[in-house]
Amino acid sequence: MAYWLFKSEPNTWSWDQQVARGAAGEEWDGVRNYQARNNMRAMKPGDRGFFYHSLSEKAVVGIVEVIAEAHPDSKADDPRWECVDIKAVQPLPRPVTLEMCKADPRLADMVLVNNSRLSVQPVTDEEWRIICEMGGL
Repeated sequence: MAYWLFKSEPNTWSWDQQVARGAAGEEWDGVRNYQARNNMRAMKPGDRGFFYHSLSEKAVVGIVEVIAEAHPDSKADDPRWECVDIKAVQPLPRPVTLEMCKADPRLADMVLVNNSRLSVQPVTDEEWRIICEMGGL
């Protein structure tokens, strides 16, 4: 299993909206960055990801699971753009902020800490364990 981080502006697509989709999940559409798209192409069903609220909150708020491999983005006119489908698994009891991640030396090499603008990014096994621990899991 691989781990990932999915960033969303809460006013565009929030954790609560993701949870409301239930087991059917939702297409992680609208990504228009080649690196983020390529990260989604590497995903397999069963992979887990952090759901991250960007903008004002800047925090990991939940855990999602990839439920469908990369496929054409239904909202794109250009076939270059693909997405995966994800479903909510569970919220973090305590949100883990970007500030908290930057303050923890164990996360110094994390993509989120060094390239917080990338909307879909890999997370190492160790980073996953640390953030889950920080979030109360």
